Amino acid sequence: MIHKTLAVNSGRLPVVLGNFGGNNTQALLDKFDRFSFDGIDAVLSVSPYYNKPTQEGIFLHYMDLAEKSPLPIIMYNVPGRTASNISAETVVRLANAHMRIAGIKDASADLVQASRIAKSVPPHFLVLSGDDPTTLPFIACGGHGVISVIANAYPALFSRMTKLAIEGAFFEANKIHQCLVDLHHWLYLEGNPVGIKGCMHLLNLCTTEVRLPLASISQTTIDRMKKEMDEISSQQFI
Repeated sequence: MIHKTLAVNSGRLPVVLGNFGGNNTQALLDKFDRFSFDGIDAVLSVSPYYNKPTQEGIFLHYMDLAEKSPLPIIMYNVPGRTASNISAETVVRLANAHMRIAGIKDASADLVQASRIAKSVPPHFLVLSGDDPTTLPFIACGGHGVISVIANAYPALFSRMTKLAIEGAFFEANKIHQCLVDLHHWLYLEGNPVGIKGCMHLLNLCTTEVRLPLASISQTTIDRMKKEMDEISSQQFI
């Protein structure tokens, strides 16, 4: 998958590697020694999951990764999956502690936390949404962009919304946000990537097949998803 992505991209855009996370810090440090980062520009590293470390543990974890990594690190905060949150205070502390900690993908959907992070991090630090439905208000709170799920199916449309928001054209951006807002529910109802693969299947881009323990999307959800997608297709800016 990595080699295919690099071949198709052919140096046109920066590539962020998204599988560098875990809840065993030493095992992750060892992985850095074994991995070839040729063609990769940054790594996305999820906060330790399951064992629910303290904020100090999270801080020390990322500091060790930053010392080891040859590339910039984008932290990934997704409390719904990890069972712990990287607090705004910890994000700001890390952003100021090591230049290799270059940003955060924040999927907490906590706009107060996003505002506090954006207010206090240094200029080089990227504040990215990891929650598609709240991306528009996230940018209004000071965010710089998004690492998106729905953009796999609607790259041009969601990118246009994001760019408009970054430029301050929130009235126009909100038209696209409202067009997509009801589809988000169906993308996550049966989990990710189950939903987005179902959506992309309806666009003839892939199959609905997923690996166990995930199960392929149900026909009921596919039918509701198709209804929303037909509505999106009817909008004048599609």
